[in-house]
Amino acid sequence: MQSNKHYVLFLLILFVGAFLVHAQEDKVVPLSIKAERDSIIAPLMPVPVQRDSIVADSLARDSINQKPPLLLDKITYKAKEYVKLSKKEHKIYLYDEAEIYYQDTELKAGIIIMDYVKNEVYAGRLKDSLGNYSQQPYFKQGANVVIPDSIRFNFDTQKALIWNSRTEQSANVGTLGSDAMKVYAELTKKENDSVYYLSEAKLTTAQDTVNPDYYIRVRKAKFVPKKKVIAGFSNLYIADVPTPIALPFAYFPLSVGRAAGVLMPSFGNDPNTGYFLQDMGYYVPLGDYADVTFTGDFYTNGSWGFRATSVYTKRYKYRGNFNFRYENQIRSQRGFSDFSLTRNYNIQMSHSQDTKASPNSRFSASVNLGSSEYFRNSLQQRNLPNTQNNTLSSSISYSKTFPAYPSVNMSVTATHSQLTSPTATTSNPDNINMTLPTFQASMERIFPFAKRDGIKKGLIQNINFQYDVNAQNRLTTNDDDFLTGRMFDNARVGARHRIPISTNFKVAKYFSMSVGGSYEDVWTLETFDQRFDSETNTVVRDTISGFDRYNQYSFSASLGTTLYGTFNFGEDKKIQAIRHVMRPQISYGYAPSFEQFYDEYINGNGEVVQFSRFQGTLNGAPRLGKSNSISFSLANTLEAKVRDKDSTKLEPKKIPILSNLNISTAYNLEADSLRLSPLNINGGTSILNNKMSINFSGGLDPYAIDNNGRRINTFNINNGGSLFRLTRANANISYSISSDMFGKKEEKENEEEEDPFDYVAQSGGRTDDLFGRADSFSDNPIDQDKKKDKDIENPIYGTKIPWSFRLAYSATYNNSARQNEFSSHSLMFSGDIELSPRWKVGGSSGYDFKNKGFTLTQLRFQRDLKSFSMRFNWTPFGQFKRWYFFIGIDASILSDLKWENRSQPIRN
Repeated sequence: MQSNKHYVLFLLILFVGAFLVHAQEDKVVPLSIKAERDSIIAPLMPVPVQRDSIVADSLARDSINQKPPLLLDKITYKAKEYVKLSKKEHKIYLYDEAEIYYQDTELKAGIIIMDYVKNEVYAGRLKDSLGNYSQQPYFKQGANVVIPDSIRFNFDTQKALIWNSRTEQSANVGTLGSDAMKVYAELTKKENDSVYYLSEAKLTTAQDTVNPDYYIRVRKAKFVPKKKVIAGFSNLYIADVPTPIALPFAYFPLSVGRAAGVLMPSFGNDPNTGYFLQDMGYYVPLGDYADVTFTGDFYTNGSWGFRATSVYTKRYKYRGNFNFRYENQIRSQRGFSDFSLTRNYNIQMSHSQDTKASPNSRFSASVNLGSSEYFRNSLQQRNLPNTQNNTLSSSISYSKTFPAYPSVNMSVTATHSQLTSPTATTSNPDNINMTLPTFQASMERIFPFAKRDGIKKGLIQNINFQYDVNAQNRLTTNDDDFLTGRMFDNARVGARHRIPISTNFKVAKYFSMSVGGSYEDVWTLETFDQRFDSETNTVVRDTISGFDRYNQYSFSASLGTTLYGTFNFGEDKKIQAIRHVMRPQISYGYAPSFEQFYDEYINGNGEVVQFSRFQGTLNGAPRLGKSNSISFSLANTLEAKVRDKDSTKLEPKKIPILSNLNISTAYNLEADSLRLSPLNINGGTSILNNKMSINFSGGLDPYAIDNNGRRINTFNINNGGSLFRLTRANANISYSISSDMFGKKEEKENEEEEDPFDYVAQSGGRTDDLFGRADSFSDNPIDQDKKKDKDIENPIYGTKIPWSFRLAYSATYNNSARQNEFSSHSLMFSGDIELSPRWKVGGSSGYDFKNKGFTLTQLRFQRDLKSFSMRFNWTPFGQFKRWYFFIGIDASILSDLKWENRSQPIRN
């Protein structure tokens, strides 16, 4: 028994030991993470794991190694080569195209090591036998994406250490990659979802992510994705060369969408205004559909300027903008004889409504009004092209359609027209014309003797009539009285009602006959009586307030046809045929005299003077004297059929020789002399594959003139001259040519169509560039982006030099009274040349043959420095002599990182 006790004790110890071992194994229970194999085929012998630079032994322990809580969601993972689970190390190894997904976190890399006890992952690249790396880690959490060399991340605390991270932050929604901020950092510590700490970081907007042409080096920074970067000591590097441009601290906004903020100014100095700050301001978004920008200019001599700009848009509803600009300009010093103080302003507004928003009503506005001298005296370089616009015009209208039969269209319109040229304002002090407002209404054409949906035939069924009314409040004023109560002193108010009646029918099968009449009823709110005052020997004009009216009517008839003439030369000829189309028309008009609305007075010479109380009203006086005349017109078109150079095309091409050639004249049956009216000619055509357009007009008078230049009742041919005397002539020729015209056919077919730029930011400006542009070759960001996207580093043809050239000629000749002179005679030209893929030069000018001098001349130079742009604009001579230089970063997020300098216009 004694010996048996030893065996019993030994068995008891084994049993207890086995129980204790089993209990100890139950205490170390791994987390419930299922190793999902998906389509992974694990090899029998695991491939040895080649670790990256993120080996756990070399990582310093951080706060991310604190004891974490349990995972809140299931982790899914997979790998292409193999998935290895090590219970001894409490780790899972994923090799080759490894992926892990947990809640909103996504991690992809060449190799991933996951510690399921600490709930941490280590991800890195793969390295081949040649030392090349591949399968760089891709880390995405929510909308934030980081592409590092390696990363260490804790699922529970959401903290991470990231080596050589690369991320991209767009400043605005929909920003292109070239306008996004790229952030590089040697070491990044992710504190939480919204805060990152960077060490040795680079910030740039360059497209080349490997070797950026510029970057801002930041030693330490706090990075809040899509909000901001707060940096310590920062300085600018260009081509890896440090520049002296540095700041002890910096702030980089990265807000997504629109956010209020300060706009940095440009600075400089000028002999006339002193040192200045231009375009200093503040931007404020107004909800989701509008914004407003306030900017100002400040000069040390006391001058200043203020601008407010607002842009608003709502898809499928409306869009528009509003600009207000004011400049308080001081010249010289108070007390000096040349001291002057001028206050100029300009208001621009544009509003357009989507046709889908309200099919039966529409509101639109295009406003450009202000001081006549604003653009000529403006201190802003961008206003230079508008100095060539001699008229400011505006229109605000609202229209409404009532579709029920008979439909009625109504509109209310306010218009404004203002002359701005110095000669126009001098010769015409009242240089502003306005209508506040104009009311128009019209009813659709009604056929009382025919069914609405049937075919109308014959004289009776084609009888129709309409009704329309036009009422206006028209006024004329000047710059001094504009927008004051005095501008209404000479306002004229009136309305014109009109009912036209007409019908048409065929005569002798080939002739179209139209017969009609018109009745008018004219209303006014004041009339003018006239009498002769014998004491002062003057004509006194008295204003009579109150409603008054008159009516008048007329009759007309016309007969016309169309004639076709074709000259065939044969299908084997290059010019196969020429077709001539003529549309002659003869018209007759009759209107009686309305003497009942006229009175008389006897002047100081005893002569009887006839006048109407309606003279000087808005719509004038009724007709005095019977009108009885015959008019003739002939419209011509001439085109040719030419065999196409492409032998595969069977149909010939139609080429216009004369797009139109119109001739018209009239004969007055009631006149006692000079019955024949001058012969008017106008026409136009396009040649050289529509690259050149030609338009011309002229007047030929059959009567001679006396020594004083007055027409006499003698034909010019009977007075020793020709059959007709040229009294006026006008010609306009424009020509456009570019290097694309001489390119290969395949190249032209592959070229993208040019996007139309259908919006002019400053209403009243020119849409062409014959007068030049202020700061750049193209203000259209779409065009600039296309230019950036081209492979300009390695063009297809190294000798290709794109260019374009535009030419315009205009001449107006007057000889109505033997003055034999050109009232206007000028030649304008403009062109651009791309000397290299990144160099572009251009210029625009013109010569005024009448005034013997050049028009506004500009030379433009532009250099694309990849992430930078450099521009130089120069007006070498003339009234607006000046220059402008700019170099800065293209991306709007760093647009304030620039340098510009300019001269100011010379003031007399």
